[in-house]
Amino acid sequence: MASTSYNERRSEIETYFDRTAADAWSALTSDAPVSRIRQTVRAGRDEMRATLLSWLPADLTGLKVLDAGCGTGAFSVEAARRGASVVAIDLSPTLVELARERQPTDLAPGHIDFRVGDMASVEGESFDYVVAMDSVIHYDPQHAVEVLERLAANVRCAMLFTFAPRTPLLAVMHAVGGLFPRGDRAPAIVPIGEKRLHGDLASAPGLADWQRGRSHRVKSGFYTSQACELRRREANSG
Repeated sequence: MASTSYNERRSEIETYFDRTAADAWSALTSDAPVSRIRQTVRAGRDEMRATLLSWLPADLTGLKVLDAGCGTGAFSVEAARRGASVVAIDLSPTLVELARERQPTDLAPGHIDFRVGDMASVEGESFDYVVAMDSVIHYDPQHAVEVLERLAANVRCAMLFTFAPRTPLLAVMHAVGGLFPRGDRAPAIVPIGEKRLHGDLASAPGLADWQRGRSHRVKSGFYTSQACELRRREANSG
């Protein structure tokens, strides 16, 4: 059961991406000209997407992938091109509709099922992989880990997610970012100490059968995010 604070935070994120910054994110995730600030974010997100894709099998035919917080669908498209059956879900109806409009027609045998909703609302469905790129990054550590626990029960191989690493430089950049025009701001992300996060993951009851895998940090101007891989232990021994 989601807590009140989690629901409140989820509502804030939905409002930002669906109303306040829908046009900005439409431009950011396209080839349209953007400000220098957004150029660094675009480049960072492109690098992060490529990193997460490199951690998935080259051939995903017959496998099911959850794109948790799919935005305008760039990751979903690349996974489907590898043959995956993708469930792409996001809180923002506006961004999901844009993702549907941008969806290529040549994805077979892969395909994408776009949905509007909470990333954890797919409980009960089974997936081979879950990818949460810059989505749990907006929640505090407790809620981020709880979301991963809720998803983990129905994931066969691995979960890939990103978090904002707590660093002095990132703290300064966030403070400076508050001075930028509203259109260049993102909803507040929650920096997490890497040691604290790993401790929370290790002690989470719902992740007892999981272990940490690869990790990679992307820094590009005002974009800083760290990818983390969690793998089901049985998947490593099979």
